[in-house]
Amino acid sequence: MTLAEFPDDWQSALCVVAHPDDLEYGTAAAVAGWTASGKSVSYLLATRGEAGIDGMPPEEAAPARAQEERDGAAEVGVDRVDFLDFTDGVVEYGLPLRKAIATHIRRVRPELLVTATFEEFFPGGFVNQADHRAVGLAALDAVADAGNRWIFRELLDEGLEPWAGIRYVAIAASTQPTHFIDVTATFEAGVASLEAHHLYNEGLGPDFPPPRELLNQILGMEHLRDYGEKVWAAQVIDRR
Repeated sequence: MTLAEFPDDWQSALCVVAHPDDLEYGTAAAVAGWTASGKSVSYLLATRGEAGIDGMPPEEAAPARAQEERDGAAEVGVDRVDFLDFTDGVVEYGLPLRKAIATHIRRVRPELLVTATFEEFFPGGFVNQADHRAVGLAALDAVADAGNRWIFRELLDEGLEPWAGIRYVAIAASTQPTHFIDVTATFEAGVASLEAHHLYNEGLGPDFPPPRELLNQILGMEHLRDYGEKVWAAQVIDRR
């Protein structure tokens, strides 16, 4: 497998995922490098992760996890985190989700969109959760929706003109990566970002790897060692 260096000819990025903590499993280390270089990055989450802590009722978990996401984002230089407020655990791929993401794309007008894999399995064989699959695919499709004035025409009435300026789509945790970023220098920021999810990490129990150990596994995979000590890889779609 030969990977190319991640493109740098963009200035603004939007990261779209299902839950608080999804971006912190590796992608946040890349985000830290982008913001440190002066690029603008914002987050969009489909849910507030309210079904993610077994010992905490959803009505309590939702605001707590949303704040943990804001805290984790701040660790890597991100100060805008938005939520679509779909229901955690039962997010469905379809027009409402595509429209919600396309609407936000038209509002923030990014040049790079980052999402997570919508494959059934992660690299290594772990099953990919249903919300991840729904949001990843919807985000990919919403890129085209956002640029077509005849899709979701009611958005024009809201003053949201089409945005076809997304140059790249990056799909993290893909089994078919094409590009890489050496995140060795920003690894500690990535760890701090995941550690900010205190309640969620505690809820995973003592047998679950702690943030530093887990990120060492994710970003230190043997097959990526040729590209750096800690490496974030993604499948990149060039839309130019």
